[in-house]
Amino acid sequence: MIDRLTLMTGAALAVLFGTPAAAQTVQDGSGGPDAVSLTIYNQNIALVEDTRALTVPAGRSRREFPGVSASIRPETVGLSGRGLSVVEQNFDYDLLTPDKLMQSAVGEEIGIVRTNPGSGAQETQRATVLAANQGVVLQVGDHIEVLRDDGVPTRVIFDEVPANLRPRPTLSVTLDAEGAGRRDVTLTYLTTGLRWKADYVARFDERAGRLDLTGWITLTNQSGVTFSNADTRVVAGDVALINPNNPYGGRGYPQPQRAPVRGNGTEQGGAQGLADVYIYPLPEPVTVANNQTKQVGLLDVANVPAAKRYLFEADSFTTETEPRAADVAVIFSNSRASGVGTQLPAGVARVYVNDEAGDPRFIGEDQVPHTPAGSDIVITTGQAFDVTVQPRVVSTQSAPKPAYYRWRTRFEMQYTVRNARPEAVTVEVRQHGLGRDTQLSDQSIEGVVQDANTLVWRVPVPANGETVLTATVVTGG
Repeated sequence: MIDRLTLMTGAALAVLFGTPAAAQTVQDGSGGPDAVSLTIYNQNIALVEDTRALTVPAGRSRREFPGVSASIRPETVGLSGRGLSVVEQNFDYDLLTPDKLMQSAVGEEIGIVRTNPGSGAQETQRATVLAANQGVVLQVGDHIEVLRDDGVPTRVIFDEVPANLRPRPTLSVTLDAEGAGRRDVTLTYLTTGLRWKADYVARFDERAGRLDLTGWITLTNQSGVTFSNADTRVVAGDVALINPNNPYGGRGYPQPQRAPVRGNGTEQGGAQGLADVYIYPLPEPVTVANNQTKQVGLLDVANVPAAKRYLFEADSFTTETEPRAADVAVIFSNSRASGVGTQLPAGVARVYVNDEAGDPRFIGEDQVPHTPAGSDIVITTGQAFDVTVQPRVVSTQSAPKPAYYRWRTRFEMQYTVRNARPEAVTVEVRQHGLGRDTQLSDQSIEGVVQDANTLVWRVPVPANGETVLTATVVTGG
């Protein structure tokens, strides 16, 4: 077989391949899997299940599995099949390229075929490759030549492909079979280079109090191999991984930033639960080519009840000299009653609303954490132009404290909430910076201690008006 190639020297070459040294290995089929399934995690790792039908002789034989991921973790390989056991396995990832082919020929003889540009006559010579570093140095007869692009058409003929060079990553396995025959063999391994993420598009109708929600799974394949018609699942939630470069054998360093799991969910959603993570099967097999990004639909629901919310958060008990804009968010539930009814993996949610002409306009995006089914989902889209809050510490004084407290303080707080919109709004005011055993009193609007670090008040504000929230907070530590 003759094929035109180019080396670092820029010389035009053609390669005549002989019989590979590994030809004694018997291969079946097309050299790729008959069926493949992928389970892709959040942490640049995936589980590959590769099934092939093989005809094996009794006893020991060496089999090749071309078409495995170039980013395979060889130590994770497992092989199962009726009456089979694995004696040895090797992963060959030194790929066949013109440069590698010439470098492997150093010290060996090759054929040089030169064509006279004028007459078309060809001359064939044998040459020994002395070096193939920044150029190719040859010994032709009793003189030394540098193979270069000098306008003379040149072909290089190699007698064979070195056994260590492969056209694609190949796993070779020595098997021991109880008996001869054809059987299905399943190869499983972990690989890096496969990632996924979730993205959401929400089309919000504020007047109707509804939204349409579309979810997409984006798959990215940089594993070095194409996976064709793969049954694919994505896993929401992180699993612990060991860093092989850590001499102490500890967990991966640095650890990936784990996506938080939030929500007050109490429902079982449509995803499959396994070992405290959720597995989302994609609706149909997908083909993901190497160096390709592909989007697949996750969900598409309409008419989900939703509302707009204004939120103000104070991180500590302070007086602010200027009013601060409240955040604007869209809130809905992923419960069965809302029509969503499934866990939502972490991802970016983008919100659109229709303008007066009915055309969609982008108003903001937010990161949505892993959310159990039945939870309230909040997408913060930006800051309100005309809804503000100004906190003020009216007074502070020490409060009686038990002996085991270091401090206990009584804060008298005032929050002035203003609304310049033509309609009434409700603003959720959240006060953080709490200590232990927080107590609320003298509230102009009833609030709640939501958790150990958060007080919450829902403050109604009239159109083009303001509401002053007052409260006394006693907390300590």
